Amino acid sequence: MKQRGEDERFFTDFGGRFHGRLSAVVPARRGLGEATQTTGTAAQCRCLIKVEYHPDLMGLLEEGMLVAVKNFKPRTREGGERYTLMEVSRVWPIHYGLSGLSDQSYYPMQFEIIQQSESDWRREDSSVMMIEMTAVPINYDLIIYPDREEPEFRKGFSYPIPASEAHILNERMIHLMYNKSIIEKLGIRMEELTEEARGNPRLGVIKMFEAEESRIPLFIDFENLVRYHFGVFAFTGGGKSNLLSNILRRILYHTPDIKVVLFDISCEYPFLLLDILTDPSIPSKVILENRVESAEQLFNTTVKPRRYEDDKRALKGYELLLEEGRVGFYTKPRYVVPTYGDFLSQLKAQRGQSSDRPHYLDAINVIERAILGYMEEHGLTEDMRVDEAFVRYIDGVATEAVNQFRVSEKSGLYSWATTRSSLLEVIKMSRKEKAERRGGYSVEQILDLLEGEERLICISIADAVTIKELVIQLTRVMLARRKRRFQVKPYILFVFDEAQEFIPDMQSSGVDRRCSKQVETLLRQGRKYGLGGCVATQRLAYLNTNALQQLHTYFIGTLPRPYDRSLISSTFMIDEGILERTLEFAPGEWLLSSFIATGMENVPIFLRADNAEDELEAFLSRL
Repeated sequence: MKQRGEDERFFTDFGGRFHGRLSAVVPARRGLGEATQTTGTAAQCRCLIKVEYHPDLMGLLEEGMLVAVKNFKPRTREGGERYTLMEVSRVWPIHYGLSGLSDQSYYPMQFEIIQQSESDWRREDSSVMMIEMTAVPINYDLIIYPDREEPEFRKGFSYPIPASEAHILNERMIHLMYNKSIIEKLGIRMEELTEEARGNPRLGVIKMFEAEESRIPLFIDFENLVRYHFGVFAFTGGGKSNLLSNILRRILYHTPDIKVVLFDISCEYPFLLLDILTDPSIPSKVILENRVESAEQLFNTTVKPRRYEDDKRALKGYELLLEEGRVGFYTKPRYVVPTYGDFLSQLKAQRGQSSDRPHYLDAINVIERAILGYMEEHGLTEDMRVDEAFVRYIDGVATEAVNQFRVSEKSGLYSWATTRSSLLEVIKMSRKEKAERRGGYSVEQILDLLEGEERLICISIADAVTIKELVIQLTRVMLARRKRRFQVKPYILFVFDEAQEFIPDMQSSGVDRRCSKQVETLLRQGRKYGLGGCVATQRLAYLNTNALQQLHTYFIGTLPRPYDRSLISSTFMIDEGILERTLEFAPGEWLLSSFIATGMENVPIFLRADNAEDELEAFLSRL
């Protein structure tokens, strides 16, 4: 697999088999009225490359390979030659005789030509056969210097020179492009890596040169992946849960300062992450919808891959979880103590109802100033729960204010102001309920876990309303606490599996709308405070697009619906010609593109992810 001449350091011609030239460059033109949801927006042009036919080439060329063609920009001051880099999106063979066939031709003649053409494909005959490739520029220039061993990759689009020779980047260059900066940042020593996830932070191998049994690993910057949010999109059966569990496993093994909160409405991750959940070095907790007393109960209530549905080896793992006290259940409190923010929100609602009564507004202003003054004096924030001392204080202030400004006893404001003392009983009962709770976790206790030693909290609750309320409360409080403390680390990743349940489009109402808005707020503001988000779904058409636009990294599997692919193309700036290739993906194959977490910014990478079930199988075998 060597390129003849000086360029063998950078290019390959597959042992003299590949000879191609850029035959056409077609600018991407879009009408002014053309909807962005139906148009790929990344590529400025599409390139057609014609390659001399060789019998072996069709088995060696693959979509996703990178091609370099000289461009019109002059050499650099140091004498560097500039090439436009483009990614192959389609490869197909052409036979001159078959191309000339017409459906109107005499039928026996058509069959005769087809039959005679079959043997041509096994000959090295470029007179009647050719290979064509379409490629999309990735908006990078490759600069090769005559006196340097390493090339330079410079961002920006350059128009390639038509009819110029096309060169395919070799394995060394691909590894250099995608992995060098990540390896240096993570301090990876390639010779020390193992095949297991614990000893290897790679996500999988790049789908390139596989015909020659080459395996180019792909590494990713986990901190940037988490902090700047990522998405996993694939249709049913595409391996979405497998990939996500694999990513989480690598994050927890190889980044000691990242925590994960997983909202698992399908209840499948207690099994998919069983090796992590039972690992003594990774403090973790599984929080279920109901109390579980035995491993059999846990086995029956969790979803497992088909091959493990009747595999009783998992019972031993579940027994370990229970023995180590890593399984709990969520208890929805009967007595909810309001926060200082709730008081201010209630006053805001009263203000809206009293806009035509100035004396009512005066009373509201007095109460509001009293609340804010009390919070400032005692160093309190809006997300904190009120206590007895505050209730007694504000009860007196509110009662005096409505009497002073002669608020009608029949008004809602008067009723609100004179009934604050009733919260004393709520606070008392809440304290008693918390003392009696055994094995259950409230929102406050889950937050305590998150700010403690736990690195993985898997919340597996099938009831949609319950888990959405948890999402709203946990993300709101954590964001408020980080803002108050100006805290960034440790990073916390909130994972929303089956994300259509948590961030539906904003036409929804009730708890669905509140949950979608809160997750959108987390994705908008969280990166400044070390709070990341992962969105995994198969139903892109039903998601809040404002939330999707906050994602900086995307794993894209098979998406049969054209609308979903068009939405990704327009939202994430990935050319539709590249996305069409995902229709041919087998489970476990992904298109990865990232603005910040990969070695090359916003360059689509075809990836064959490592199989998470291999890790599970090894773990179960040890049990």
